[in-house]
Amino acid sequence: MFNRDKYINTPLEIEADILAFLKPELVKTVFDIGACESEDSIKYSILFPNATVYAFEPRLDNIEIGKKSILKYQRSNIILENVALSNINGTATFYLSEGRPSNMNADLDWDFGNKSSSLLPPSDKMKSYVNWLEFKNKVEVNTIRIETYVTEKNITEIDFMHIDVQGAELMVLEGASDFIEKIKLIWMEVEAVELYKNQPLKNDVESFMTKNNFVNVIDTVNGYAGDQLYLNLKYFTQNEIKNRK
Repeated sequence: MFNRDKYINTPLEIEADILAFLKPELVKTVFDIGACESEDSIKYSILFPNATVYAFEPRLDNIEIGKKSILKYQRSNIILENVALSNINGTATFYLSEGRPSNMNADLDWDFGNKSSSLLPPSDKMKSYVNWLEFKNKVEVNTIRIETYVTEKNITEIDFMHIDVQGAELMVLEGASDFIEKIKLIWMEVEAVELYKNQPLKNDVESFMTKNNFVNVIDTVNGYAGDQLYLNLKYFTQNEIKNRK
């Protein structure tokens, strides 16, 4: 599905799973971390009409595209932040990805290369799995901890969080500190192979989430990458999870 409008107007791949645990009209706060061009942010803003969607994206070129799409779809409930969430407040090097698979038409309304940028540099294994992807440039970006951001914005709870940050997942979650117990659902991309240098792998993520009282209910990680959906046991009992799945 390599067309922006078509993608935005297609249901989320785990929409039914999310709605098994959240009532759309009651969702107030959504974090889309690593929002890229804000397509998913727009989807969340439509799915959860009473929510504020906070979209975090370090790449300024992606921010500009996201602004245009948000305006086009008239989504006034999205707050777009040009910053990287991390475990420190300050600045960091951000490695910019680019490229296009050789079998893909250059006229497609889809940027294949901009979706793999990271706070971590690519590892030597990256080319073995995605041979067309390149990291020729890097920039300095502002970083902020979730704990700091929610304090500044007077956010007391997050209903749903989507993390797609290319190996920096635990940096983001560590930045939440004790506030992690106030996040209900977390959906994030997870790697089984070290695509980025010193990144946490599937077992590391699972250990961290278990330690913080989350249970994994969806796991599509096979081969080298996939996604996992976690529920906070502070908000959902094991019986509720079993009955709603």
